[in-house]
Amino acid sequence: MDNDGPSRTALITAYARAYHQIADRPQIFTDPLAARLLGVTAEELAELGTSTTDHLGAGASDRFRRLFFAARARFAEDAVAAAIAAGVRQVVILGAGLDTFAYRNPLPDLRVFEVDHPATQAWKRERLTTAGIDHPETLTFVPVDFETQTLAAGLESSGFERTDPAVFVWLGVVFYLTPNAAHATLEYIAGQAQPVEVVFDYLQPANSDEDRAHQQQRADRLAGVGEPVFSYFTPDDIAAQLRTLGFTDLEDHSAPDLVTGYLDGSARFGGEPPRALRAIRILRASR
Repeated sequence: MDNDGPSRTALITAYARAYHQIADRPQIFTDPLAARLLGVTAEELAELGTSTTDHLGAGASDRFRRLFFAARARFAEDAVAAAIAAGVRQVVILGAGLDTFAYRNPLPDLRVFEVDHPATQAWKRERLTTAGIDHPETLTFVPVDFETQTLAAGLESSGFERTDPAVFVWLGVVFYLTPNAAHATLEYIAGQAQPVEVVFDYLQPANSDEDRAHQQQRADRLAGVGEPVFSYFTPDDIAAQLRTLGFTDLEDHSAPDLVTGYLDGSARFGGEPPRALRAIRILRASR
């Protein structure tokens, strides 16, 4: 990623979520702060939503990609809402990017910890100031450069309570970690006081020559912007790892199933999802 600003994928996700607010009906996920944080108008978003080869525009114009980004955010926030209803008062957002949950959180006793690369957080904080979005007292920024610092050390220094229950949200990150690094993070989460829950998405390896070629093309594009893909998992692999770590309540959805589940039969995303996204799955695990 660019050490002077946010990751390219964080921007693509944010633009897609912002465009979803004006382009898609029914709307899967409501985020009134997405466009404001980016500093773009509805007209500018609409221009990005036209067919384009620009990566930011592609994230907005690709309807299925947009709907998946909206659906995974909705799935995560639904899980957080359920955890809050059960009494959890700590939410950790790993690789937070331009996520806006902390600024929409109405609960004064819910602590939100945003963990991300220092460069991305610095840029986000500048954008928050420019957009006039207040930094709530319930939010703690946790800058972590995983090349020099561990998640445990970063959270420990931020006031996070290891002995209290928590829910972890970890979207759009696992693919960019090595399998060992991804497992180490899951192991850390599993060590949290119960009840603990994690919501994350991952890439499943392609199972045909054609799909492997599409997957490789996508990986090459990401490597070209400095964000190479390092890991793919099968659902069985992930389930085995999680069960070994003590997670027992597993809920795993493919991207198409997640999207159509939120559309509730009132609309379809239309046609086949892009091959590059067929392998994405989202999983909720709790123990």
